[in-house]
Amino acid sequence: MVQLYNLHPFGSQQVVPCKLEPERFCGGGRDALFVAAGCKVEAFAVAGQGLCQPRCAFSTLGRVLRLAYSEAGDYLVAIEEKNKATFLRAYVNWRSKRTENSRVCIRMVGHDVEPPFSETFRDQMSIVEMPLSEAPLCISCCPVKGDLLVGCTNKLVLFSLKYQIINEEFSILDFERSLIIHIDNITPVEISFCIGYVAVMSDLEVLILKLESDPKNGESVNHHPRKINNPVKLSEDISNETLQLESDDFVICQKPMELLGEKSKQSGISVTLESTGLADEKIKYFHVQHLLYRRFAPDISSCVLSDDIKLHSLQLLPIYQTGFLTSERKNSSQEKELLSLFCFFSLPHVGYLYMVVKSVELMSVYQYPEKSQQAVLTPQFLHVITSSGKGTSVNLKTPPVAEAGWNLYIVNTISPVQLYKEMVDYSNTYKTAKTQGCIHLLSEAHLLVRAALMDASQLEPGEKAELLEAFKESCGHLGDCYSRLDTQYSHLALPYYKMSGLSMAEVLARVDWAVEDGLQKYERGLIFYINHSLYENLDEELSEELAAKVVQMFYVAEPKQLPHILCSPSMKNIDTLTAISYLRKLDTPGFSSVLVTLTKAAMALKMRDLDMHRNEMKSHSEMKLVCGFILEPRLLIQQRKGQIVPTEFAVHLKETQPGLLVASVLGLQKNNKIGIEEADSFFKVLCGKDEDTIPQLLVDFWEAQLVACLPDVVLQELFFKLTSQYIWRLSKRQPPDTTPLRTSEDLINTCSHYGLISPWVNVLLSSESLADKNYMEDLSKLQSLICGPSFDIASIIPFLEPLSEDTVAGLSVHVLCHTRLEEYERCIDRLLERCPEAVIPYANHELKEENRTLWWKKLLPELCQRIKCGGEKYQLYLSSLKEILSVVAVELQLRDFLNVLPEDGTAAFFLPYLLYCSRKKSLT
Repeated sequence: MVQLYNLHPFGSQQVVPCKLEPERFCGGGRDALFVAAGCKVEAFAVAGQGLCQPRCAFSTLGRVLRLAYSEAGDYLVAIEEKNKATFLRAYVNWRSKRTENSRVCIRMVGHDVEPPFSETFRDQMSIVEMPLSEAPLCISCCPVKGDLLVGCTNKLVLFSLKYQIINEEFSILDFERSLIIHIDNITPVEISFCIGYVAVMSDLEVLILKLESDPKNGESVNHHPRKINNPVKLSEDISNETLQLESDDFVICQKPMELLGEKSKQSGISVTLESTGLADEKIKYFHVQHLLYRRFAPDISSCVLSDDIKLHSLQLLPIYQTGFLTSERKNSSQEKELLSLFCFFSLPHVGYLYMVVKSVELMSVYQYPEKSQQAVLTPQFLHVITSSGKGTSVNLKTPPVAEAGWNLYIVNTISPVQLYKEMVDYSNTYKTAKTQGCIHLLSEAHLLVRAALMDASQLEPGEKAELLEAFKESCGHLGDCYSRLDTQYSHLALPYYKMSGLSMAEVLARVDWAVEDGLQKYERGLIFYINHSLYENLDEELSEELAAKVVQMFYVAEPKQLPHILCSPSMKNIDTLTAISYLRKLDTPGFSSVLVTLTKAAMALKMRDLDMHRNEMKSHSEMKLVCGFILEPRLLIQQRKGQIVPTEFAVHLKETQPGLLVASVLGLQKNNKIGIEEADSFFKVLCGKDEDTIPQLLVDFWEAQLVACLPDVVLQELFFKLTSQYIWRLSKRQPPDTTPLRTSEDLINTCSHYGLISPWVNVLLSSESLADKNYMEDLSKLQSLICGPSFDIASIIPFLEPLSEDTVAGLSVHVLCHTRLEEYERCIDRLLERCPEAVIPYANHELKEENRTLWWKKLLPELCQRIKCGGEKYQLYLSSLKEILSVVAVELQLRDFLNVLPEDGTAAFFLPYLLYCSRKKSLT
C-alpha cells in the first residue's frame, strides 16, 4: 500500500504496472515514461487517465545507474554497469521499436552510416555507444539544444547533438565529442547543462560556469588542453589531500563560502578546456566565465559525511519562448529563445534558487518542514519529497507469485485555476485578522497563475481566457490586501489594482466604510492608490456619493492633498457646497492658502457665485495667484481621452483676466508642468480656433515667452511663429480677435529680442497714411523683431512674399531685411524709386564705416543720373543730391572729390561744394 500525505496540488493519479522492481525512471516528454529494472528499460504511454499501457521495451548491457531523456532529439541516454564496468549508451528512434524482439542497430558515436544501410534505420531503434576513457558518473541533457554532458572524475565531456542527413526526407541522429572540461579538486555527483551553462555539484559544493564562444576566431582553435584561469588559493582553502591526516584525533573542515560572479574564480577550482570537435563545427567554446561557487560546511560531529548535510537535486531551469516545431522535431533547438535561467539545488532541510542570466543573484531560499529526499523545480511549482517523523515510508514485501509485480504512480497536478481558487478560499480565513499570512498566500496564488500564463503556448484558448480572468482577480485581491494592511509595501496597492482592470469606482466599492470606535481610519495603501489614480487623468467620473467619500477620506488622512483631489476631472460630480465646506476648514496656517483660495474660487465659479469668486481672487496678488496655478495646473488645464480641455476657470480668466491666464500658463511651462505644443493647443482650444487659426491670446503667449527668455524655448522657432503671424495679418489686413496685451513699445522696452526701429522707417511710413492702429502695431512688432539682435533674417526671406512691396509697410519690411543682409545697393535703388525722401535718412543711419564709400560710389552717381532724366521727382532728387554733396565734400580730398563728380555737370552748381572742400584743410 502507498500512502500520500500533504499533496494538496495533486488531483489524480495514473498507475504504471512493472513486472520487476523499478530501479530508475524518468519522464519521456509529455507522452511517455521510461522505467529501468534489471537489464531492461520499458517505455509506457502516459497520455489519458488510469492505467498506463506499455509501448515498447529494450534490453540494456546491465543494471542502469543513471537515466535521462532529451526532448530535443527525442532520445534516451543511460549509464549502464556490467561486470563492474560502466558504459554510456544513447537510445534513438525508440518510438519505432514495436516489440521487444524487433531489430536494433548498434553503432559507434561519430561513425558515418554507409548508404546501403542508412535506409534500414528509418524504422528501427538505434543504440549509439559512446566510449570514454574514464567511468561516467552522471549525465545531463540540454533541454534546449539536446547536447549531452557527461560527468567523470575531474572532467566533463560534452557530446554535441547533430544529424547525419541521408536525403531530403530522412536524417539520422548522432553525437560528436566536441569538448572536454577538465575540473580539478571537485568530483561531480550531479551535473546540469543548458545552452552553454554548466552546473557541477559534489556532496558539499556547487560550481556554475558559462562556456563562451567567439565565432570570429573559430578557425584558430587550439585542440590541445588550454589553461583558462589561474585560480587563486584563498588562505582558508585546503586541498583534498589535507583531509587525509596521519592523526585520527581531529579533522579539518573547510568554511562555508559563497562567491558570485568573477569572485568565484577564487574558489581554488581550476578549469581547463580541451576542444575535440571538428574544425568546421559551427559552435565552439573557447573560454569560461565563472558565475557561482557555493560551499557548505559538513557536520563536524562525525568524521563520516552525514546524509543530513549532503546536497541533492541540482537543476538548471530555463525559461524560454518556444516557436513552432517541425514534423521530425529536428529544429526544435533553433526555435527556442532563452528568456531567463535559474539554478536550483538543495540540502535536506533547505533549497536555494539562483538566477544566473545577466546577473548572478540568490532569488529565494526554501525551508522544508521535514527532511527532503528529492526536489524538482518547474516554472510553476517546487515539488519536494520529504520524510516525516511518522514514517510515511513504503515497506516493500515480496508478493505472492500469482500477484507478482510492482506499480509506479504518476500523480497529476490539478489545473492552476482550480488550485488558485482553493488558495483564495483558504486565504479568506486570514482576511479579517489583518496579518501578513493573507498577503503571503495570495501572492503564491498570483505567482501560480502568472507562471501558467508565461507558458501560454501550451494552453487552449478557453484555458488562457480563464487564466487571464484569474490573474486579474488575483491582482484585485492583492490590491485589497495592500490597501488595507499597514505595511511598508502599501504602495503596491497601486500596481496590483491597475493590473486587475478594476475601475476606481469598483475599488472604492470594495472599501469597508464602517467606523470603528467612532473614528474612521484609512490605510496608506488605499490613500496612495486613490491619490495617484486621481492624478492620472483617468477617463472616469466618480458619482457624487463616491466623490464625497473621497473628500472625507482625504480630509481625515491627507488634508494637504484635498485641493489637488478636488481639481481632478474624476471629481467633477462633487457637490460644490460640500467641497467648499471642507476647504474652509483648511484655512489655517500650514496649508498653501493661495491654492485653497483658487480651489474655492473654482468651486464658486461652478456655482455661478461671481461675487464669491471675485472676493477670493482679490485676496492674493497676481504673482501669488500664478504660483497657485503652478502648484495645481488642473485648475486651468485638464486632459480627457487624451485631449487637452481648458477648465471653466480658464474660460473665465480669458474674458476677465487674460494677462493672469497668460502669465500662469507661462509659469507652468517654465516649471515643466506643460510642454510647448500642449500650451499652443490649450490656447487654440480655449479660443475656439482650429489648428490653422492663431488667436491673439496665443500670440500674447508667444510674446510673453520671448520676454521671459525661457531656457527650453528654441528662439528661432518662436521668431518664426511670431513673424509668420505678423506677416499673415498684415498681408490680409486681418485685425487681432482680442486686444493685444502688449504694445510694440512695451516689447521694445522689456525684451532684448525686440530692437529699436531704424529712424528712416518712420520717414518711409509717413509718405502714406496708415490709420489702422492694430495694423501699425503688428507692423511695428515685425519691424522691431527684424531690428533685434537675435533674429535670423535669412530664414524669413522666403516667407515675405505675401507682404507686397507695393505698400510702404511691405517695402519697409523688405528693405529692413535686405539691409540686415548688407544688400545696401539694392535697398538704395528701391528707396530712390519708391520714396526718395527716405534715402538720406537711410544713408545717415546705415552707410557707416566701411559702407560709407557708397555715398559717392552709389548714391552720388545714381542721383545725378536720375536728375538728368527729370520727372515728377526731380526736386526730391535735387535736394537729396545737395545733401549728399555736403557729406562727400567733408569726407573726400579735393582731387578725389573732383574725380567722383560727373564730367558733364554744371560747374556753377558744384562750385560751392568744391570751394568748401578746398578750404577744409586750411580750416582744420
